[in-house]
Amino acid sequence: MPSSKLVYRLGDIVENCERIARHVAGMSREAYFANEKAIDAVARCLQRISEAAYRLGPFDDIYPDAPWKDARGIGSILRHKYDHVTEDLIWASIEGDIPRLRKSALQEVQRLKKSEGEAGA
Repeated sequence: MPSSKLVYRLGDIVENCERIARHVAGMSREAYFANEKAIDAVARCLQRISEAAYRLGPFDDIYPDAPWKDARGIGSILRHKYDHVTEDLIWASIEGDIPRLRKSALQEVQRLKKSEGEAGA
């Protein structure tokens, strides 16, 4: 995949991680689960993250600290096994997985842009 497409997909992941952060800003776990709009907004962002991660392919070896496999799989779970999604699973993702995924995606965007700049020099 050309690096411009990688940067675009990674940018989608970063954007949706940031949206999730805004959707839950200042909320406790209990407040989040009492807010249907926030729940639905986070689920939609997770679906977009999943699709972008799926299109990227395996990134697990490049950034093993980030939950890339889980990011690729959450969309399928939300679509097909939504009745198995627990509050704890989503909240754990919001607090831990999403920030790590955002950090890894940003690092890769920076690396790709740097390598493009070096190639063009």
